[in-house]
Amino acid sequence: MIHDSARIYGKSVVGRNSSILENVIVGYPDRQILNVVHSKGIKVKDHQYEGSNIGENALIRANTIIYCNVRIGNNFQTGHNVLVRENTLIGDNVSIGTNSVIEGNSSIGNNVNIQSNVFIAINTIIEDFVFIGPNAVLTNDKYPPFRKGNELKGPILMKGVSVGANAVILPGVVIGEGSMISAGAVVTKDVPDWKLAIGCPAEVVDLPEELKVLNRI
Repeated sequence: MIHDSARIYGKSVVGRNSSILENVIVGYPDRQILNVVHSKGIKVKDHQYEGSNIGENALIRANTIIYCNVRIGNNFQTGHNVLVRENTLIGDNVSIGTNSVIEGNSSIGNNVNIQSNVFIAINTIIEDFVFIGPNAVLTNDKYPPFRKGNELKGPILMKGVSVGANAVILPGVVIGEGSMISAGAVVTKDVPDWKLAIGCPAEVVDLPEELKVLNRI
């Protein structure tokens, strides 16, 4: 089902049994495509550029915008007002909460749960079975406003990582497999596998055994 107010641009593909709700845009043009459209004096809907590909059983709620060159697996769902920028890869069984922003050139694995109001910067890698709590921020610029895009490097969250609400992870930081980031932590350095980062700036401590059980992949 695609709502009458939704817009599907470019050569976008939406899989079977998907629901695209009010004011959703799929395949939104990036700046390069808009430059071509303007130079030709045509409308975006009349330009057959590479769109986005969304798998089966998607549920995309109102006012979500998914840019061009985005590839999304099956069973994808969003809250309201989600933004997914260009050149992003998203696996199967991924949920993105209301008002979250996924910047371009990022990779998100399978079975990932991103809560509301999360910001994920350009060039971030998120592996499988990751949980990111509400209002978490993943950054990519050590010395803003440093603007060379090819030098921006987001964090890497390995398999099974859990990030608490309001946590901040600095550029290029690697969060090891099965590790947990406490609510409100500011993570400035790598976290080894199966550890807990807590505090501001975060200190790395052993992950309690009961949390290892809870966070078992």
